[in-house]
Amino acid sequence: MLILEGKNIEKYYGDRKILDIKNIKIYEEDKIGIVGVNGSGKTTLMNILAKKLLPDKGDIDIKGRLSYITQLGSPEDNSMNYKIKGEFQVDYEDRDTLSGGERTRLKLVKGLGKNPDLLFLDEPTSNLDMDGINLLTEKLESFTGAILIISHDRKLLDNIVDKMIEVEDGAIKEYSGNYSSYKEQKEAIRERQEFEYEEYIKEKNRLIQRIYERQNHAKTMKKAPSRMGNSEARLHKAATRQIQGKIHNAINSMETRIEKLDKKEKPKEIEKVKIDMPSVSGLKNKLLIDGIKISKSFGDKILFIDSELKIFNGDKVALMGSNGTGKTTLIKMILNGNENIRISKNLKIGYFSQKLDILKEDKNILENVMEDSIQDEITARTLLSRLLFKREDVNKEIEVLSGGERVKVAFAKIFLSDINFIILDEPTNYLDIPSIEALEEVLLDYEGSLLLVTHDKTFIDRVVNKIITIEDKKLNTFNGSYSEYLERKENNINFGQQEEEKRLLVLENRLSELMGKLSLIPSKEEKALLDEEFNKLVKEINQLKRKLK
Repeated sequence: MLILEGKNIEKYYGDRKILDIKNIKIYEEDKIGIVGVNGSGKTTLMNILAKKLLPDKGDIDIKGRLSYITQLGSPEDNSMNYKIKGEFQVDYEDRDTLSGGERTRLKLVKGLGKNPDLLFLDEPTSNLDMDGINLLTEKLESFTGAILIISHDRKLLDNIVDKMIEVEDGAIKEYSGNYSSYKEQKEAIRERQEFEYEEYIKEKNRLIQRIYERQNHAKTMKKAPSRMGNSEARLHKAATRQIQGKIHNAINSMETRIEKLDKKEKPKEIEKVKIDMPSVSGLKNKLLIDGIKISKSFGDKILFIDSELKIFNGDKVALMGSNGTGKTTLIKMILNGNENIRISKNLKIGYFSQKLDILKEDKNILENVMEDSIQDEITARTLLSRLLFKREDVNKEIEVLSGGERVKVAFAKIFLSDINFIILDEPTNYLDIPSIEALEEVLLDYEGSLLLVTHDKTFIDRVVNKIITIEDKKLNTFNGSYSEYLERKENNINFGQQEEEKRLLVLENRLSELMGKLSLIPSKEEKALLDEEFNKLVKEINQLKRKLK
């Protein structure tokens, strides 16, 4: 049964037409994913279909109860289903102290609790921890009504949807299957278009070349020799005209064939986001951030107590933990200064906040990025162009940008400032999938260090080389990739033990170095210092060995 239909939808922002959609239909059991590059109009389309935004033209007909879980803004004002509330572990109301993940959980509880026939979700995994994403996936898999979802979570789209809608150049195109199927179809279509275009150009050029050859042949046909008699000359001239006539007929025929060729347009070039990362030259310190006996609580709620935090030069760290465990709080402790967290004096931190509060709403894109820039305007415009803000786009006000566009402006502002260490708090929340993949590639090549908070499993696994988790009110460190972390966790291997084993190896290597130096018969003063360090190392090594046993 048809549950929603939109007809002749048009939407403008100023003179720019954002949407021009002849017809869109959603049936009662449809599970539809919406994709498109940042600024293509995905959220605008969803707002129009939900009747939260009026189109400039067009009609929307909804049959049944609609629940809309928005990307931005507050949760819907309705009572909560206590079963769903318990499943999502929501024991709070909408308060200013809620973390981003807690607010998302509250939105989901209120949205799912309406028991709708049609469920709209705009980036519902934003700020959710792994457990929350898994629970949401289960809920959507068992949901019996229709679903329309905008998401950058590739795994969620693969698990949930059976149809994809792509928004491009104001129009929509439907694909059957999940996200991976859509990607395969898109690639197959593009390959076919490229092949057909190449064949069309090849045949057109072949015919043009043949026309050119015949034209040259017609021009170079010899006139009758002067020694030839009048009678022979007339015959030669007649034969020449006959041959030229045939050549011109052939040329006309080939020109007609060119006109009748099935014209193929060159496939549209896919613009890719290119991000320039700041230089990290001059940062020679080994230990960049050193936290000892770190504790934090809010009233009776203890986030972590007596914990250590060490980030070395070259570390690409993922900070992980359930919603509300204190990830953003720890970042703020690093940024604002804490008596138990020492920061290298040469460290210059660029901070990307999930709130995007470094952007000034009353300024345009260029004004924002130039505010703290150590680069000139030409460099800033070049970077913005690589982020797909071309020419006059840099004069757009921040308030008219999509969430993903705002993220890219925030990146530009950070990367143009004087920094050598990056903290990214949920950087993928509003990005389209191509932009996420571009950011992954850039961070892989980045020679500097970074601290990253994200729940995008693919992103974490590709980028980081160290995991720090907040569990049981402690900071726990694991050196390795996310896949290695999961494997060790599934096998119930103690992470602290792994760190202690590595620490023991370092100490034993240092002990060997000291023994070598002592064997060279150093001076009395040097020997005293070496002996002191030797005794301390032996003591610590013995303590670690007893602990590991």
